[in-house]
Amino acid sequence: NHDVTQNIEALLTPLASRLQPLDILDVCCASGRDLVTFTKLGHRAVGLDGVTAFCEMARELSGCEVLEQDLTMLDLPSERFDGIFANACLFHVPSVSLPGTLVALAATLRPGGVLFVSNAHGFGEDKEGWTSGRTPSTRSYVCWLSERSWIERCEAAGFELLASYYRPPGRPREQQPFLATVWRKPHLAP
Repeated sequence: NHDVTQNIEALLTPLASRLQPLDILDVCCASGRDLVTFTKLGHRAVGLDGVTAFCEMARELSGCEVLEQDLTMLDLPSERFDGIFANACLFHVPSVSLPGTLVALAATLRPGGVLFVSNAHGFGEDKEGWTSGRTPSTRSYVCWLSERSWIERCEAAGFELLASYYRPPGRPREQQPFLATVWRKPHLAP
């Protein structure tokens, strides 16, 4: 349960001049913790998760609408959201599915909207596969990308990079496993 205040601010700051409240999509919302935060800040938050139990927990905790969808097969409304918060989740999308996922996220953003993503990264390398775990239920699929590879994929989906930083703050780079990036959907399609 780590502090994501820096990440929430990274999403909201570029949207400060937009008419408030904002419509925010929280991708992989899990229990709904960040949905509660966005709602307390006065925004209209919608969650998205692929796990039925998480969707139920998030609805109960936050009172928000929560969509149950697989990240590799998103079916989202066109230009519905001002911002998308994808904290620590898109690195679970296989590289073969990532372009489609990013295009779907771009399509659900309004022109000028902002996408925030924090991903575990490959420390300069691209690595993909199943993590080791004691049991099959503790294994997960990961697609760790280098910063360059991640930027190339987001730019190919039509996003413009606004900012990037490594997390957690205040540590040497080798102790910062997360790359955070902030993207804008252009007002005009590329």
